[in-house]
Amino acid sequence: MFTPQVLLISCYELGHQPLGLAWPLAELRRAGIEAAALDLAVQPFDERAATAAKFVGIAAPMQTALRLGVQAAGRVRAANAGVHICFFGLYAWLNRDYLLAHGGGDSVIGPEAEAPLLQLVRAVLAGDTNLAVPGVAALGADRPPYLERPTLRVPHRAPLPPLESYARYIGGEASQPVGYTEATRGCQHLCRHCPIVPIYRGRLFVVPVETVLADIRQQVTAGAGHIVFGDADFLNGPTHSLRIARAMHSEFCDLTFSFTAKVEHILEHRRHFPEFAALGCTFVTTAVESLSDRVLERLDKGHTAAEVEAALDVLEQAGIAVQATLVAFTPWTTLDDYLAMTDFIQARGLQENIRPVQMSVRLLVPPHSALLDEPDAAEWFGELDAASFSHRWAHPDPLMDNLFAAVSSLVEDAEARGESAHETHARIRGLAYAAAGKQAPPGHSAQPPAAAASVTADLENWAVPRLSENWFC
Repeated sequence: MFTPQVLLISCYELGHQPLGLAWPLAELRRAGIEAAALDLAVQPFDERAATAAKFVGIAAPMQTALRLGVQAAGRVRAANAGVHICFFGLYAWLNRDYLLAHGGGDSVIGPEAEAPLLQLVRAVLAGDTNLAVPGVAALGADRPPYLERPTLRVPHRAPLPPLESYARYIGGEASQPVGYTEATRGCQHLCRHCPIVPIYRGRLFVVPVETVLADIRQQVTAGAGHIVFGDADFLNGPTHSLRIARAMHSEFCDLTFSFTAKVEHILEHRRHFPEFAALGCTFVTTAVESLSDRVLERLDKGHTAAEVEAALDVLEQAGIAVQATLVAFTPWTTLDDYLAMTDFIQARGLQENIRPVQMSVRLLVPPHSALLDEPDAAEWFGELDAASFSHRWAHPDPLMDNLFAAVSSLVEDAEARGESAHETHARIRGLAYAAAGKQAPPGHSAQPPAAAASVTADLENWAVPRLSENWFC
């Protein structure tokens, strides 16, 4: 049985079929190079494939993927001491120094990986040890990231596990397999805490409409009933996005979709949301992050707390649900800020719109973060904990670090027990008020469907459209 000499590994892509493998696989296929694919999020480690490979590429688009990727690299090296291991992706590039010195990597490529990865694979298969490839970092050769405008092929998904292996869309009368694609890469915004900023620095690459539609088409054929647009912000190019949404709806009138957009873009492009709803958009993910204007200014988010409320109203009026992300714990977040967030969720009935895990998110400061460029960065952030891929920081009020630990433990326990989001939010609120030496004020909001009380219950009864994967950012 023939085993390819190239193996690409994904460890985690937020519960969806890994586009981070599908695009490089397409580039290699076009060049006539056969590659195997392995997604450790849903597949066991394949020692035979690792042993046969001359080149192993490990995708690391986010911190969780990188942490698991380093473990995977150790298993690959144990099976095949002479293999070339390349980490590629956003978090790989930010952490290249550690990966090359201690993480088991022979080379590192950034998020625009397709072209340099192809060149590197050709060099490794040819026995070239020089590795003088633009955009490829190696020990003693730290080149700048590759940021040439890409020529993106239609993603090659045939080697990947089927869509049924991944997250499902929960909404309406039935749950459905989810497809995932991107209409743009990079981002034109410069939010200080965003890991995209140190590499792209405001640059945005548009994926051709025909390529996006072809990818959607093959995923619908494979069973997708809902499409997630995973762009950092789908409305970075609203004309482009509308063109895709209109064409998609024209071809697949029953297909639903969702996307991510900044609060400021929801307000700026509010006139488009009724049309997005008519075209099949059922929810929008937006990075609220905080309701403290002081924290939002520190993060340079581009919106205020009052504008969060206005954006929620825009979506509600259009009949589109929101799924919000938070950075609940930062060095600047006070206990009063945290209490205000719990009160806001309670008052607006957002328990199913803000997954409880978001209440435990702590600011991550990766190497090269734009936060480190601030004049007072040394007051807030300590040395780099390279093995954890983040700079250390402690809250000036120890009570907040204690609350973070307590909320994290609570959420982990709630997830394990299948507790409803409403109940978990109520317990988080109680914890926060107890930390302040107060009793949580009484309050009532819409209660969850009875069936939502357990992960073994019928998830189709969830009131708010969402994905079955709770961790989506």
